[in-house]
Amino acid sequence: MGSLNLIPAGHTFTEDDIVVYADRENRTLDDAIRDADILISCPHAGAAIPEELAEFLSPALTRRLQYDFTDVATDAIVRRWASQDPRVVAVLNPHPRLVRDPNRAKPRDVAADLSEAIARTAKAGPWQRVDLTGVDAIRPVTFSFFPILEVPKSEGELHRLVDTFVEVAERGLGVYERIRDDLTERFITRGLAEGGRFTRLSFHDTMNTTTTRDGAVNVAREPKDRLPQVVALSNRGDAHGEERTAEDPPTMNPARLRALAEAHRDGFGVADPSDVALNQPYLGSQEILAAGSRFRSIRREADAAGLALDAVQAEFLREYLLGDVAVAELHRPGTDWIVEDDAHVDAVAQSCRRAWDLYRAL
Repeated sequence: MGSLNLIPAGHTFTEDDIVVYADRENRTLDDAIRDADILISCPHAGAAIPEELAEFLSPALTRRLQYDFTDVATDAIVRRWASQDPRVVAVLNPHPRLVRDPNRAKPRDVAADLSEAIARTAKAGPWQRVDLTGVDAIRPVTFSFFPILEVPKSEGELHRLVDTFVEVAERGLGVYERIRDDLTERFITRGLAEGGRFTRLSFHDTMNTTTTRDGAVNVAREPKDRLPQVVALSNRGDAHGEERTAEDPPTMNPARLRALAEAHRDGFGVADPSDVALNQPYLGSQEILAAGSRFRSIRREADAAGLALDAVQAEFLREYLLGDVAVAELHRPGTDWIVEDDAHVDAVAQSCRRAWDLYRAL
């Protein structure tokens, strides 16, 4: 377990650690909010695990499995984009989804849900598919069902594990959620006073392959679960961004979502229009659901102020974000993660900025 990336015990993250915007030497966060029209949130960007949780981890956990269970490619790219583009502000979760997933509805009883998830995992057995429906805000297994947590052997151990998870979450994940929601309200306040446009962008990545026991990330996902070659943009709608059901309305205006997709096709120079898809394979999860609900609650005031409010999830293909050399390395057995290519990170960040600039011009 010595190769794992751990956050020192007791560390509490601050706004300076997880909020990124351009020209911090000469601009305050208030200045950045005044100039920006996009708030990017990265709920799964963190890979380092709080040291307090190390004793509960499987001894078979490697750095590769640790990082693969995150959207770690989003961290460098969004930090690079936000540090260079005065039109965006970004907030990045420093804790991995192992601690708790902020893109799932927060359980009313975190301890009860985690206990149930662990019980289901224990019943299924190691590396066996387990149904975590309804209790997957904290996952004791990875996407390939590697048992990332050791199943407690007694009720006392279980209670100590659960209590530690709940306590540790407040030092990073909880900070992220509070700042994310506070920034959203600050953008709304400015928008209601000045009009214009405000978009909440939830930024993710997913690989089209999952891991084997020897660490090779090369098991193809089912076709229905595979991402397009660049990105899926989601607003809870159908393949055209239109409403599927009145009970689950779009979080972004459908016409604007289609315009955003066209801007991404141009901004990323895609070879095939299908490389940028809408609501396939994912509709978007809790972050845009919550933002969409908040925006609908103030629709009358926003319309009167001339303020367009949208929430969209961008799920990038991790292979695209990492680049071919890194992907070839991950397809081979191993225990380490790749070294990110700085030039590739910069190129993808520039494409993100270019796509949104094109969208603004439409």
